[in-house]
Amino acid sequence: MKFRKWASVGVTTAFLLASGVAFAQGQGHGHGQGHDKDKHSRGNDSDHDEHAYYSSRDRDAMRGWYNDHRDHLPRGLAKRDQLPPGLERQLVVRGTLPPGLRKKMERCPEDLERRLPPPPPDCEHVFIGGHIVLLNRRTFMVVDVFHFEIG
Repeated sequence: MKFRKWASVGVTTAFLLASGVAFAQGQGHGHGQGHDKDKHSRGNDSDHDEHAYYSSRDRDAMRGWYNDHRDHLPRGLAKRDQLPPGLERQLVVRGTLPPGLRKKMERCPEDLERRLPPPPPDCEHVFIGGHIVLLNRRTFMVVDVFHFEIG
């Protein structure tokens, strides 16, 4: 009787250990899983980030508009409008726009708006210190950011 009891405990333990190992597979961060979660940092125009709103095509359209208007840029895009490094670091995708940056927002010109995809509900395209920002107007959450190389 004792042997049967220990055998059933042993089989049950082996089953639980095996199922725990099987469950844990695929949950770790090895083999590329979970790495580069924040792929959409400024300067990376990759379309591989499923959270990015602007596609490569949209970014090309923004660059084209910028090149067409380089000689007479609106407020928010001119070199004098660049953000200091402290404020620049606060402009992050899926972050909340701080009050200091809210004061620096400028409307996106109509001719650029026509080149961009329509914004999601409650969102708008704005200029902030050399960037086009897709911003949720109600929550001030940054949906996406495109940085112009202002030289």
